[in-house]
Amino acid sequence: MGKIIAVNVSEKKGTQKKNVHSAKLIEDWGIENDAHAGKWHRQVSLLSYEKIEEFKAKGAPVDEGAFGENLIVQGIDLKHLPVGTRLQCGDVLLEVTQIGKQCHSGCEIYKIMGDCIMPREGIFSKVLKGGVISEGDGIHVVKRPMRAAVLTSSDSGYAGEREDLSGPAIKTMLEENGYEVVHTVLLPDDREMLAKEMARIADEHVAELLLTTGGTGFSPRDCMPEATMDIAERMVPGIPEAMRAYSMTITPRAMLSRAAACIRKSTLIINLPGSPKAVKESLGYILPSLEHGLEILTGEATNCAGK
Repeated sequence: MGKIIAVNVSEKKGTQKKNVHSAKLIEDWGIENDAHAGKWHRQVSLLSYEKIEEFKAKGAPVDEGAFGENLIVQGIDLKHLPVGTRLQCGDVLLEVTQIGKQCHSGCEIYKIMGDCIMPREGIFSKVLKGGVISEGDGIHVVKRPMRAAVLTSSDSGYAGEREDLSGPAIKTMLEENGYEVVHTVLLPDDREMLAKEMARIADEHVAELLLTTGGTGFSPRDCMPEATMDIAERMVPGIPEAMRAYSMTITPRAMLSRAAACIRKSTLIINLPGSPKAVKESLGYILPSLEHGLEILTGEATNCAGK
């Protein structure tokens, strides 16, 4: 549990923030009467009290709000919170959207000290739920559900000639297992389009888990594994190998699956089969092991030791 040490605002951009001790936070806007509030991803900035004290010990003449921070927080290592982390303070719910920022070497602190901690220690967030924050309030990290996206690859489905049953089946299974499905999309069997959408989901931090369905067979138009490998940064061969091994106990045709899995940024991408029955079998088999892998990937866990 952390604690709010100061609540700072500035009425104009480019001016130092001042401690107002208590302020109203508005959903999807920021702090009332603060110049940096608005419909963007950096609505509220936070900085660690401990880091400020370390900097002051070096002789830096800084007041509350001097670094442009809205909230000074004691007791939480803000810098190491991954993007997407949620922080609860009373009724207020914040979601971390950015770690650090580009340094403006012309700021007064940098001119005096030749250094500034905000670019490397500060974090930014958006307001998911509004309320009032005051000095002395407790603030803590909220464990949120992992976000998932579902991508269906199907020429006939994209053309409206066949209903997509696999995508909805995946969405249902994920939600039943505690995932927050934040994005679903149906695309044709087009390698470039599929790769572009998968890369976007990973690069924009849309979801920690991206499950695809369809396009893993022998048809000349099946290209999901190739699209996946086109945007992969690291391959994860064990997952499709495990799915094929399990599916082989059900049907020998499982050996014909070309499914792949990879990591891009902090997103795990897994190809699932195209049929609803095979989707349920494969996903049901791997789901229990995915959570820990995702926690390792996102920094929420630090080892893979089995019990």
